[in-house]
Amino acid sequence: MSYSIAIVGRPNVGKSTLFNRLTGRKQAIVDDRPGVTRDRREGQGRLAALEFKLIDTAGLEEALTGSLEDRMRQQTEKAISLADLTLLVFDAREGITPADSFFANSIRRSGADVLIVGNKCEGKAGQSGIADAWGLGFGTPIPISAAHGEGLGDLHDAMVEIAEKQGKLSELSPQWEEDEDETFFDEDEDGSEDGEGVWIDQGAERPMRIAVIGRPNMGKSTLINHLVGEDRLLTGPEAGITRDAIEIPMSFEGRELILTDTAGMRRRARIEEDLEKQMVDDALNAIRFAHVCILMIDARQPLNKQDLAIARLVTEEGRGLVIAANMWDDTKNKNETRDELRYRLDQSLGQVKGVPLITTSALKGQGVDKLMAAAFDLYTRWNIRLSTSRVNRWLETMLEAHPPPLVQGRRLRIRYATQIKTRPPTFALFVSRPADLPDHYLRYLASGLRQDFDMEGLPIRLLMRKGNNPYVKS
Repeated sequence: MSYSIAIVGRPNVGKSTLFNRLTGRKQAIVDDRPGVTRDRREGQGRLAALEFKLIDTAGLEEALTGSLEDRMRQQTEKAISLADLTLLVFDAREGITPADSFFANSIRRSGADVLIVGNKCEGKAGQSGIADAWGLGFGTPIPISAAHGEGLGDLHDAMVEIAEKQGKLSELSPQWEEDEDETFFDEDEDGSEDGEGVWIDQGAERPMRIAVIGRPNMGKSTLINHLVGEDRLLTGPEAGITRDAIEIPMSFEGRELILTDTAGMRRRARIEEDLEKQMVDDALNAIRFAHVCILMIDARQPLNKQDLAIARLVTEEGRGLVIAANMWDDTKNKNETRDELRYRLDQSLGQVKGVPLITTSALKGQGVDKLMAAAFDLYTRWNIRLSTSRVNRWLETMLEAHPPPLVQGRRLRIRYATQIKTRPPTFALFVSRPADLPDHYLRYLASGLRQDFDMEGLPIRLLMRKGNNPYVKS
C-alpha cells in the first residue's frame, strides 16, 4: 500500500506548483489567478529516496452551503481524510492570514498528521511569515520555494520523521528495502508471420486508458462519477467546472482502467485566455495518451461542428473512438434522432465509418454498461495483428475486383502489403509509383480492410512505399 500525501491550503499559495515539482512534470495547470484547481488530482510523487501518492486539492475557502466553492471544499476534506500526511501550504510572503488560521483549526480537529509549509521563500523572502506560522501549533514551519526547488531537503527530512512516528516509513520509501531476488524482464512483441492473424489484448498486461472528452457541460464528470461509484469529480450546472485533466485508476468488471476526465473543448478561435489554452492543451494531451476516447455529445441537440472537429482530432491521433449520445432520457423522437446521428457521423467521419454510437444517460446510469462494452470491444480490435500472408491474399482479391488506375498509359502496381504496426492498425503498401496512387483508391482499400477484418469504426493508416517486395531476394 503506497503512502499518500495531500497538499492543501487557501487559493493561490502554490499548491499546484508544489505538486508539479514533486511529481516531476507539469501535470496540474498553474495560473496567477486564485481557484484554478477544482477537482483533486492524484500523481506519483518522488523526493530523493521517497516515493508516495500525491493529491493536489482546491483552495480552501469559506463558502455558502451547496455552492461550487463549498463542493470544492468537500473534495479537499475528502483528500485529507484519505491521506497519511497533509501538507498545509501558506504564502510566506503574505504571512498567516485569518483564512489560514481558520482552516488550520479545521484540519487540526480532523486529527490529521500535518506539516506546515511556507511557500515562496526565495532567498530571504518570507522570513516574517515563517515566524508567524509557529502560532498555528503544527510544529516547525518548513520554508520552501516550489517554483525554484528550494527547501525540499528540509521537507524530505520532516516527511521521514512523520512516517517513522506513524510506523509507515517502509511505505514512504519502499526502495530502502533490499530485494536480492529482483529480476528484470525484457518484453518483446511477437513479430511472427505464422498463422492467420491474432487479436492482441494489451489490457491483461497494463491498464487500459480511456479519455472522456467533449464540449463543456456534456456530462463527462457525471459519467466518470457513475463508473467510480462516488462523487469523485465536481459536477453541477455551472459551465466549465472541470479544468485539469484528472486521471482516476479504477477496476471495471475485473479490468484495470485509467479514466481521464477532461475540460470542455471549444474552438481555438474562441479561446483568448492563457488559462483556457492550458485547459485545452491538457485535454489534447489526454487524447494523445489514451487508448480509447469516449466523446460525449448532447443527444438533444443536432450534432455540433465542434463535436465533429473533436472526433476528427481523435482519429488523426489514431485513438479508438466511441460516441456517447448523452441526455438520452430527455430526448424526444428517439428513433429519428438515432438515425440522424448515425447518418451524420458516417457522412462526416468516413475515415472511421461505423464508429460505435451508444445512447446514454450518465446522470441515471442508463446505457453505461453498453458504452463500456463498446469501448472494450473497440480496444481489442484496435490491437489486431494480421499475418502478412493473410494481408496479401486479401490484397489479391481487392486488386482483381478493382485494379489500380492507369497513369500515363501504364497501370499502377501494388506489389506487396504488410502490417507494420498496431494501435492503430497500420499497413505498408509497396507501390510502383506511390505519388500517383489516388486517394480514392486508398479509401477503397481501407474500406475493404474494415469490412473483411472486422475493423469497423477503427482508424486505419495506409503508408505507401516505393519498391518491390522486400522479402523476395532479387
